[in-house]
Parts: sequence; C-alpha cells; structure tokens
Amino acid sequence: MLNPQRLDRLVTGVGVSRRAFVTTTVGGAVGLALLPGLAAAQQPPAAKPGTKPTEQPVAFVTIAQDGTTTILCNRMDMGQGVETGLAMICAEELDADWSKVRSGFGDQKPAYVDPAMGIHLTGGSNSIKNSYQQYRELGARTKAMLLAAAAQSWGVSPASLTAEKGVISGLIGDARRTAGYGEFFDAAMKLPVPEAVTLKDPKNFKLIGKPTTLIVSEAKSTGAQAYGMDVQLPGMAVAVIQRPPVFNGKVAKLDAAEALKVKGVKAVLPVTLDRGGQGVAVVASGYWAAKKGRDALKVDWDLSGTPKPDTQALTKQYLALARSPGTPAPKPEFQADVSGWSKAPKKLVADFVFPYLNHAQMEPLACTVDLKADRCDFYFASQMPGVDAMNLAKAVGLKPEQVQINVQMAGGGFGRRATPASEWPREAAAVAVALAQAGKPMPVKVIWSREDDVKAGYYRPMTVHRAEIGFDAAGKIAGWQHRIVSQSILKGSPFEGFGVQKGVDGTATEGMREPYEFPMNLSVHHPDVSVPVLWWRSVGSTHTAYVMETLVDEIALATKQDPVAYRLKLMEGNGKAERHRAALQAAVDKSGYGKRKLKAGQAWGVAVHESFESVVAYVVVASMKGKGKDRQPVLQEVHAGVHCNLCVNPRAVETQVQGAAIMALATTMPTHRITLKDGVVEQNNFYDMAMPRITDAPKVMTVSIVPSNDPPKGMGEPGLPPLAPALANAVARLTGQRQRELPFRFA
Repeated sequence: MLNPQRLDRLVTGVGVSRRAFVTTTVGGAVGLALLPGLAAAQQPPAAKPGTKPTEQPVAFVTIAQDGTTTILCNRMDMGQGVETGLAMICAEELDADWSKVRSGFGDQKPAYVDPAMGIHLTGGSNSIKNSYQQYRELGARTKAMLLAAAAQSWGVSPASLTAEKGVISGLIGDARRTAGYGEFFDAAMKLPVPEAVTLKDPKNFKLIGKPTTLIVSEAKSTGAQAYGMDVQLPGMAVAVIQRPPVFNGKVAKLDAAEALKVKGVKAVLPVTLDRGGQGVAVVASGYWAAKKGRDALKVDWDLSGTPKPDTQALTKQYLALARSPGTPAPKPEFQADVSGWSKAPKKLVADFVFPYLNHAQMEPLACTVDLKADRCDFYFASQMPGVDAMNLAKAVGLKPEQVQINVQMAGGGFGRRATPASEWPREAAAVAVALAQAGKPMPVKVIWSREDDVKAGYYRPMTVHRAEIGFDAAGKIAGWQHRIVSQSILKGSPFEGFGVQKGVDGTATEGMREPYEFPMNLSVHHPDVSVPVLWWRSVGSTHTAYVMETLVDEIALATKQDPVAYRLKLMEGNGKAERHRAALQAAVDKSGYGKRKLKAGQAWGVAVHESFESVVAYVVVASMKGKGKDRQPVLQEVHAGVHCNLCVNPRAVETQVQGAAIMALATTMPTHRITLKDGVVEQNNFYDMAMPRITDAPKVMTVSIVPSNDPPKGMGEPGLPPLAPALANAVARLTGQRQRELPFRFA
C-alpha cells in the first residue's frame, strides 16, 4: 500500500491534487471501466505518455539508501507468482540488483488498475499479459530519472552515465565515479517523468526468460509469509457467522443465552448476508471461542418462500433443456448450417454433466475490518480492490475515499476472492457496523471455516452439454449441433453489460470449437437457480475443453485414426492454430508418444486447448486400479506442451502448469463435487469432497515451453482445462467406457 508520503509524491509528480486523485480512484478509472459504453462518451482526451497514474514510477518503485528495491505489484498474488514476474519485468529495464529486489502490493488507487482494462482486477490470466509493457516502461522511466538525478548532482550529461545492477557510474573529470541507486532515488522522484523511453532489445535480457525463484518462496516455505488470515490489529476481536442451511434463509428466532456464556464471547449479533439472507455473528476474543459460541447458538430459520434447489432435479431439468434449441451464441463461427449432420453416415450423440464445484483454495476466507467514524481500513486478499472499495464504502456508510483496501497475500484463490458484489468482505463489514451500533466498536476479523465456504460459498456453475455430430469414415465432420445449459456467471454483475451478448454469457461458451475447422451450431440456456455461482479457475474452459477434446478423440477412435494426427488434420486451414500445433508437438516429442511402447495395462491420452490466449497440450500415460465400480485411473505420466508467447519466468510457468494439472485431476476423482438436497449443500469438508493427495501425483511430469519473442500471455489458468480430457481419453482406451460426467464413474 502507499503511505501518505508516497501518495503526496505521486500526486505532486503528475500535477494532480489529492482530491482529484481520490476522485479518479472510484468515480473515473473504475466506474467507467465497468461501463465501457459510458466510458467512451465521457473519457477525456488521451493523456500524454508518462502522465497517467499507471505510468508513475513513484507509485511502484521505492529504493532505500542501501539499494533495497521494492516493486509493487498491481495485482493480488495467490500463488501464481505475478509479484515476482512483474518485479522481474520492471527490474530488467531498471537494471536493478535482483538480489536486493523485494515485492509488495498496490491498493485501490488508480495507479494499480489493469492498464488494458481500466479496472482493478486479478483474473483472466491477465497480469503479465496486460502489464508487460507497463512494467517495462516503469523500469525504464525509473532508470532514466535516476540517471538524470545523478547527472544533475555530478554536473554531467545523463548520456555520459551508465547503470548496472543498481549502480550508476560515469567518468567525472579524470576519475570514475559510482553510486548506488538509493543515493539518488528521492531526488529522482522529484523530476519530470519522461514521456518516451527506449526499451531493451530482448536479446539483451538478463532476467526476463530466466528460471527465477519466487521472491516469497523462502518466506512461504519457512512459515514466515503473512496471509490475509494472519492479520493482527491491537484490540482486535474474531468473529464467525452462523449462516442459514439454505441460501437466502432468514432468522426466525434466536436464543443466544448459551453462546454468551462461552468464555471469550463478546457479542452475538444478527447480520445481513449476501443476496438478502440473514445470519448471526458470534464475536469473541479468538477463533476457538467464537466457534464454540456459534456451536452453542439456538437458531430457528425462516425458509418459507426460499427456493430449495436439488441436484437430482436440476440434472433432469438441464438434460431436458439441452434437447431443445436455446439462445443462439452470437459469434458467427457458432452459427453454421449443420443440417447435414443427420444425413452423415456416422453419428455421435452425447450428453455431458458437470457438477457445481467449490474453489477449495488452501487458505479459507478472512477479512479484517477497522471501522472508525471517518475512516475504515480493510485487510484481505482482494482480487478487485477498486470494486471492493466502492461496495464496502456503501456497506459501512462512508465515502469511497474514506475506505482503504490493504491487499494481502492469498493462499490460493481460483476466482473465489473476486465476487463482483464483494460478498464476503461485505459480510465482514456488516459485523463491524453491528458492533459499532451495539456500542462495542473494535477491529474485527471475520473468518470462514472450510465448512463455511464449502456449504455457503460461491460455486462453479453446474453445466450440461449436448452434442449431436455427423461425420464420415474419414472423420470429416458434416455438422456439429451443440447446446449448453448453465447458470450465467455475469448476469446481475457489473460485467453483464459487455460479458452477456444477445442473451448469452460469453463465459459459458469460451473454448468451444477452436482450433478446429468444422461447422458448428451452438445455443445456450441460462436457467435461473438460487445457487450463487462464480468464475472458477479457467472459467468456461473447465467444461468446454473436456467436451471438445473427448468428442474429437472419440471420433478419431471411431474412424481408426491416430488422435494426434486427427487433431492436426482438423486444424488444417486455420491460421490461428499454429501455436496449438506447436504446443501439441512439444508434448508429443517430450513424451515419446508414437516412439515407445507402453507397459501392459497403460494407455496414452491426448488433449490440447487454448484459454486466455495461451495454449496447453497434454500427452498423458494412465493405468487403472481396482475392480468394477471401484475402478479408478492412475495418472502415471504427464507431459505438457505450453505456448504462452514470451515466457517471463519459466520456473513460475512450470509450477503453474503442474499445480493446474493436479487441480484438474481432482475434478475426475470420486466425490469431488458440490451437490444439493432440498436446498442444502451435502458436502462439508475435504473428507467428503475428494482432493488429490501426494500419492495421486504422477511419477513423471514434464513441462516444455515453446520459445517465442511475441508479447507474453497469461498462465495462471490455461494449464487446467486439457488435463481431465487427456486422462479421460486414456481411460476410454483402457476400459472402453467414455466418461460423460465429472467426476468419473465406472459401470
């Protein structure tokens, strides 16, 4: 976060008043970004280079006298390593001493918006992709200002000076003089920010493209890293919330007598929850006392008029909807004439069912609130601090400029920490307000247990696909009729205006058809269900990749074609498929596919998919264990081919792909799902929602990155979608059974 002194330097450096700076924070950069049509009409003329808040070195870089260089990340880091990746990009052009580079986080100020989207957002694998040029220029501008300050001090031309590893040097008279960056940083930040800077030729990169350990790796591995859960403030209380068993239920009767007897319990307070439900907050001296107090509560719930969704009933409803045309997907490639499918010599009709999924991030949710009469500080891992600031200001009855979001490191997120309505920090705000109204103002940390998030969180939507495909003996597809049934993630959110086109939520269809060239007709049903839904790592591609890659594989098998060769044939004529072919070939080459014979009882599985502009292909080796319905696949080997254009940090990409593959493996495992019975979520914790263990990890896992100098794309999510279908394709060869439902089930 920025301290007041740094904020003063920032607004002074660009000629903007503190008031104007704060106004821009919420009324301009964020508000207009959410309404692009309005933004186009109201945006002022384009600012000169070097004058935007996102271009101000003082907002991002601090250099101490000893040369310690702190580079702030304009995103939240939840393990994807962007705090290191962005620091590498900036430090590259800054020519900083990497051994002295540290990282930190920005906040809800306009300096830290995504420069391409104009909104504070960690999501969509956009961090490196959208801020690559920004952080290069920030580094180059900082270096130019440092050289200018040194030149002024030494009475020479900046062009006569050089900088390397945080040290400026030059010939002053007859003597060589050197000084660390820290000596000139304060003076440099008072100088004008240069409009234009010269960036390095990539061939001269010393950091970008080199495998680099994350800055925070040591702190994380030794337990020293602080997360949102770890925030401690003087006089702070801890609260937990008793939520209704059914979404949007309300309190009919509350008996708090026994809860108030628990040692450490300070208050029991009714609070309004997300979407109009009601809950009861138990505030105590610590988590255990709060939990024991909650266990002692006696609450009668009013569930009258509250919908009670049921998984079995929803599945029947969705499957029935999938048999009728929905709203046409608006993209031209989804509106082909597919009437020939019914006349084709070979046909394939398949229904797929995907369950609701919990995000299951390692660190459960926690938000600390310090509410005062004229200011409120929030401490939590926020993926959208600008949006959160606006929502939370309203929740606590203050102006947006009176709210400060202190972004924390997150122990995982996968989308759960980015609710457009700021659901879980808003509930924490409600507890702080209730305490103040009860005459007990104090900082309070609201903690969700694992059970709280499993039973009362937001989920990946339950989704059904139906495909009707006609093809010939050569695998040529005459027509592919496709329907998707899924709740809309974006409906009712600030993103609906541009994310829902002609009645179709684009997150439901992303990943369909590409990179293959065949006629497809796609339509969508978006049923209204009272289950709260949210993006989940790789969003729509979590199900579209599975459907596409298992069906393409099934056609290859039905027409006696090699699954790799058949995919390459389907890509013919598609100029956009070059990166897909390269990623697939990289995985094939590393795995030895087609060149080595597998052991008895093993089979290959293949899949390739693009999401968020990066392509990942998997070639896997799998076997089976167990008998009958208890059979389960064993993932023996995973070989990934990755095309993400320029790879800033190969070590981070490798770990992201490995982690995504294991997370995808979870989706195939028995009981890994969220189900509802009469409106109540049936799962509680990991014991009844299977998660991979170390013994489930493959013995061999390789990641091959295709070299490229094109501007980088994101890698937080693309490693997930193709793993499950690759495994399913191997399983089909081993068992003869196609898995039409996740998690896998065997007859």
